[in-house]
Amino acid sequence: MIDTKFSVALHVLAMVSESSESLSSQKIAESVGTNASYIRKIIVLLNKANILESRQGKRGYSLSKSARDISLLEVYYATQEIDHIKLFDIHSNTSEECPVGRYIGEAVHDTFSPVEEHLERELASQNLEDVIENLYREASKSNSHKNNRNEK
Repeated sequence: MIDTKFSVALHVLAMVSESSESLSSQKIAESVGTNASYIRKIIVLLNKANILESRQGKRGYSLSKSARDISLLEVYYATQEIDHIKLFDIHSNTSEECPVGRYIGEAVHDTFSPVEEHLERELASQNLEDVIENLYREASKSNSHKNNRNEK
């Protein structure tokens, strides 16, 4: 089963950033297509990482800093509850008697590690503002396609 907490967190953060109204977890859940309790779990993770905060005295949430200052790596770490990316687990309990079993961990580590490091650099170089700009670009393309179809 693929974990979607990262993409759901980006959805939540984009909504919070761009909404002029106070958003409840139920309202966010409707947009995400899930239940409010799952959204609250994501919000707790984002809150714990000081990315999102509850507004004092009223319902809703706000970003704890600007969208430009929230890296995608920071969001990934928060949602996965880790401090470095580890995409590939290496199986354990291999046979020390077998030459493959004895060395396979180190052999695949040399392949896995650079891939994980590259992903960390890429996520660190992008931020929530980039996601929001992509969101507006996609919405604009969709609207222009709809307008073109209506003109025909």
